[in-house]
Amino acid sequence: MALTLADEQQGAGTHGATHDVTNQPPPLSPYDASDDTALLEGLRREGAGWAEEELRRLGRLAGSAQVQEWSDRANRHEPELRTHDRYGHRIDEVEFHPSWHHLMRTAVAEGLAAAPWADERPGAHVVRTAGGLVWGHTDAGHGCPTSMTYAAVPALRRQPELAKVYEPLLTSREYEPGLRAPAGKRGLLAGMGMTEKQGGSDVRTNTTTAAPTAEPGVYTLHGHKWFTSAPMCDVFLVLAQAPDGLSCFLVPRVLPDGTRNTFRIQRLKEKLGNRSNASSEPEFDGTVAWLVGPEGQGVKTIIEMVNCTRLDCVMMSAALMRKTLVEAGHHARHRSAFGARLVDQPLMRNVLADLALESEAATTLTLRLAGAADRAVRGDAGEAAFRRIATAVGKYWVTKRGPAFTAEALECLGGNGYVEDSGMPRHYREAPLLSIWEGSGNVNALDVLRALGRDTATTQALFDELALTRGADARLDAAVAGLKDQLAEGSQAGARRLVERMALTLQGSLLVRHAPPAVSDAFCATRLGGDWGYSFGTLPVDAGVDAILGRALPDAG
Repeated sequence: MALTLADEQQGAGTHGATHDVTNQPPPLSPYDASDDTALLEGLRREGAGWAEEELRRLGRLAGSAQVQEWSDRANRHEPELRTHDRYGHRIDEVEFHPSWHHLMRTAVAEGLAAAPWADERPGAHVVRTAGGLVWGHTDAGHGCPTSMTYAAVPALRRQPELAKVYEPLLTSREYEPGLRAPAGKRGLLAGMGMTEKQGGSDVRTNTTTAAPTAEPGVYTLHGHKWFTSAPMCDVFLVLAQAPDGLSCFLVPRVLPDGTRNTFRIQRLKEKLGNRSNASSEPEFDGTVAWLVGPEGQGVKTIIEMVNCTRLDCVMMSAALMRKTLVEAGHHARHRSAFGARLVDQPLMRNVLADLALESEAATTLTLRLAGAADRAVRGDAGEAAFRRIATAVGKYWVTKRGPAFTAEALECLGGNGYVEDSGMPRHYREAPLLSIWEGSGNVNALDVLRALGRDTATTQALFDELALTRGADARLDAAVAGLKDQLAEGSQAGARRLVERMALTLQGSLLVRHAPPAVSDAFCATRLGGDWGYSFGTLPVDAGVDAILGRALPDAG
């Protein structure tokens, strides 16, 4: 008897279903991005425990399904350059997806831009960094303008008359997009324009020129910058050659009288990652600018801005590590293979525990650097010296570890992690940026050598910090002794080896002082004692894997 169509459909529904979904993890969101023991302990330790409830609220917001969707959309719908309006007028504007503005509005309102400079409470700068570690679970691109806005304030203070006008607006928690006269807005964002195509990090070779006008302190700029991100910021700190040498200038997109300053955006960069953030090449042609600091001291003026943004590079790398570790742990808890959950299989536990060690070391160092920055702002000379060298060390090492870490976390998801829907490819593309932004690895390693050679206080500050754990772990003591031997060499060719040893001894010292024995022992055994392989997941068989995972990923412990 011939089957009817209804019979065929019924049979297909009974015997031919192929789209039942099993053995796949549920969505991670909603989750609490601040649910990180190392982060909360560091917040309290660095004098900012008063903000813990605020941080937990931000963590729940960052991990919400809505905010995670904003992050995805901001990257899928990339910014678009509009050089002219429909009538042919030059406008040089960049349009962003609404999700970008939602993220920016939240970040500014939560104090992740320049708000700490207006907050006199001890630990205010630590709170911002901890907030960045949590909000970093969202989209990395919008962290660029908030970081530059934060960093602009100490540089701008070199010109008190300008700071008086602009600082209250930069430290505002109001996000007001769109190009208008700065004084008429409720809040401002700041960017920076340093690198040029012929020099990159060698900014002293800049060819942009600054000609003084009849009005004191006012110049006109001519030149072409190579990498100026977030071009819709309200003001920019720019380096240019004045009559007495390389100098720093404040360039507003809109002049005080409401007319557009000349800021011709030649193109937006096609970047590997950080796609939600527009990075541009602006051309200056009679662009009006105000001198910040003395002529000829541009690098000295803007270096404080660089120190701030380098700390943010460390913070963003640590946030990316934590985010991808959480994603890997979530997958492993809900995925089974070969008869057991992935998280229960010894080799996967070794991988996750190794990643957890790296993540905790990065987070702990980030918060120690933030604490030093906070205390340096408040006049602590010893902390200022420590910050000077340790920030460059952390910038070199933590950002270097990011790409390898993210690749390993992605691999924990297997093929699922290699598809865009998982979000892991976006994180993987993001990871190398933090090592490049604000000076590549070589630039930071050489900066450490300069700091060691110019000021003995920085060397002393580093070893004073390491001395706090003298005698607590033989492997750490041996590494510190080896570091002293390396310092005596002081060669440029050996700079990376030296800075790597500095970073590992510093992280080891912090973990010995503040982390549980299982964490510090495993870190010292592997990173300092040599009982480690060449990839993550090669912890010694007697490492306290269960204790490490129970701390970093409680549901996986």
